[in-house]
Amino acid sequence: MQRTLALTLVLLLVAGPAFAYPLDGYPTTGIKRLEAYRLAATSSGRPDFLTEGEMLPSELVKLGLTGRNFRIPAADPELSSHVKALIGTDASRYSVAVLDWTDPERPRYAAVNPNQAQNPGSVGKIMVLLGWFQAMADVYPDDIAARRHLLRDTQIVADAFIRTDSHKVPVWDFGDSSVERRPIAEGDRATLWTFMDWMASASSNAAASTMMKQLVLLKHFGQRYPVPDAEANAWLAKTSKQELSRIFADAIQSPAGRNGLDISQLRQGSFFTREGKSRIPGTNSTSSAASLMQFIVQMERGALVDEWSSREIKKLLYLTDKRIRYAAHPELDDAAVYFKSGSLYGCKPEQGFSCGKFRGNRINFMNSMVVIESVGQTSELRYAVVVLSNVLRKDSSALHQQLGYDIHRVIESLHR
Repeated sequence: MQRTLALTLVLLLVAGPAFAYPLDGYPTTGIKRLEAYRLAATSSGRPDFLTEGEMLPSELVKLGLTGRNFRIPAADPELSSHVKALIGTDASRYSVAVLDWTDPERPRYAAVNPNQAQNPGSVGKIMVLLGWFQAMADVYPDDIAARRHLLRDTQIVADAFIRTDSHKVPVWDFGDSSVERRPIAEGDRATLWTFMDWMASASSNAAASTMMKQLVLLKHFGQRYPVPDAEANAWLAKTSKQELSRIFADAIQSPAGRNGLDISQLRQGSFFTREGKSRIPGTNSTSSAASLMQFIVQMERGALVDEWSSREIKKLLYLTDKRIRYAAHPELDDAAVYFKSGSLYGCKPEQGFSCGKFRGNRINFMNSMVVIESVGQTSELRYAVVVLSNVLRKDSSALHQQLGYDIHRVIESLHR
């Protein structure tokens, strides 16, 4: 039975998006797809669709800069020039930041247009994570057990806020012979932690908007949350859009400033679905390589809310499925990769050019933020990279994959 499940999972999931969180996390989180993947282990001790770098147990997902008053150093001109040369003639269409803290006493930083801003796309979902962990800490400041209980045992139901999203998520229950990958449907019920995983890992817009709605409810009801659906929906219906927008902005944006981030440079301003934007209006969203690198540094320092929250956010970003985009090059197979990516493309008529996914000719945003940890290998490396690009007419997914390989070789060369 276990071998059959493994084979079925490989067939169903090998072409899917990149999922996160360590595979031993089901007992503490209740995220069922983690248990499905664990059961899919083959004779190698891991599912065929995972790399060696995706098999870390939860206890080995650690923060790399705790206990340090770490600051991003000034950009190294030589290293920055090297990274710019890797990008080539399209460098003006990139915002890039590279931070190597393999030796945290002697970090090195490279930057190419680090403050050049663009819409973060799905990378903005990290701000929903931050909003949630901040709100839980506000409600239960001295009770991490209560926060865990809230995430693991609160069941929520997808409703009209999900309209309309085509991103597929992994759905599995005990007794199922395979994991089904499909869009979230109205009426789907799962735990908060599962919706959070669907948002961060499968990058589901439906899950993100559901979590944003629930965040507004948590901010309003506090320790009474979760309230019955009828009470929650009645409050949403009677409350003005202006007031809902105020609560939403406070929930999703104020945590940035409270956690050492610049809201003018890193902001998720609106819901991820059209229905969510209609019911609770927001504002614009923005990001830059420098601001996203600061998010990573605060996470690694344990300074996003608190050390527990920072580590849980990092675990939610730990890849445990087929790697894509920047993380996809085989050179990174043995490394632990913590990853969020997002794309946004737009097309216009152009004679002789076939516009499509990742190859927009009007806009072609591709955003990647990644932490690489090659620990216990010949070269022990710890570094982070943020790449935001808007290179028209070229396959941005392939460009990021190649850049991932090139930068890894550069970091290796610094530590030979």
